[in-house]
Amino acid sequence: MQAFAVPGVGIAVVEDGAVAWSRGFGVTNAITGAPVDARTVFEDASLSKPVFAYLVMQLADQGLIDLDRPLVRYRRPEYLADHPWIALITPRDVLRHSTGLPNWRSAPATEKLVPMVEPGTRIDYSGEAFFWLQLAVETITGQSLDDAARTHLFGPAGMKDSSYAWNADLAARSVYGHRAHDQPGTGLPRQMFREQWTVAQQIADRWGKPLSAWKYEDAERALPEVVALAPAGLVTWPGDILANAAASLRTTVQDYAAFLTLMMARKRRAPWEIAETTRKAMLTPQIKIPGRWTEKGLGWNMEQTRDGPVFYHSGSNGGIFKNFAVGDAQRRRGIVVLTNGGSGSFVHQRVVRAATGYDLLSYDL
Repeated sequence: MQAFAVPGVGIAVVEDGAVAWSRGFGVTNAITGAPVDARTVFEDASLSKPVFAYLVMQLADQGLIDLDRPLVRYRRPEYLADHPWIALITPRDVLRHSTGLPNWRSAPATEKLVPMVEPGTRIDYSGEAFFWLQLAVETITGQSLDDAARTHLFGPAGMKDSSYAWNADLAARSVYGHRAHDQPGTGLPRQMFREQWTVAQQIADRWGKPLSAWKYEDAERALPEVVALAPAGLVTWPGDILANAAASLRTTVQDYAAFLTLMMARKRRAPWEIAETTRKAMLTPQIKIPGRWTEKGLGWNMEQTRDGPVFYHSGSNGGIFKNFAVGDAQRRRGIVVLTNGGSGSFVHQRVVRAATGYDLLSYDL
């Protein structure tokens, strides 16, 4: 941590299908020196995606969403381009990153979302695709992302410190992000979600409607007021002030490890959990692309090791948060490493290598 200027780290271990150990190290904020402890909430970045994928698979098990039905049948946001490939994109494409959509548009306030290639033909990692599927889930459930996640997943799984949204408690317990060890600058860098949501919170308080309950239409309505209150360029479109299935999940490291246990093989599963066949589908290669050495499941990546396949995902937000989670479903083991430093990947690589013995190719992504 000292070598790579990573102020805070949380680690949790899954053994025999249960959270066996967790611990925090360092501080949440290098300026204030507040310690990382058991209640510290980390910004999970793209580790948000597997959790959302699990929620989608719960809805699929309930017959509320068909993974192979065109996504436009559920919802067609106005910011989509008028392009024939749009109608080919399915929820399965979203979860395996084969939509052909870009990761994020550079100017979402003015730029239409259009596929770069025909869906289903190659892997293009896309946060935009997850956000679109999130809006479809809004329509299907009638709930905001955070309310749906709390109803179907966080509540039943005991993930009491998890949220895709923001409130005063999360603000007080969340880590701050820090620059990479080789990046110039003094003081804290821009804390994108924290700064955007701090402004949006003023509108939420005035409305008496918490950010966790906001749907896209709420963010659209609030946008002009938020833009007027925020520094220039901080907020440009409704997606900047709405919970984001691709990137905005916050959890304690224990909560994320609890989620990891849901992917482990076992004989009995609770009624609210996905079916065993569905769990296996999430960890089964969904698309064959020649020359790739990792596979795309549904929400997870997979890689072969000497002990068999492992599933994993990394997370990076704003170059100041770096996270990693990896699990072996058959051996029922896993590890989660969450950090608040731009060079946190150098730390989590070493932690995973030391704990598992795996030198994963995924680190070269």
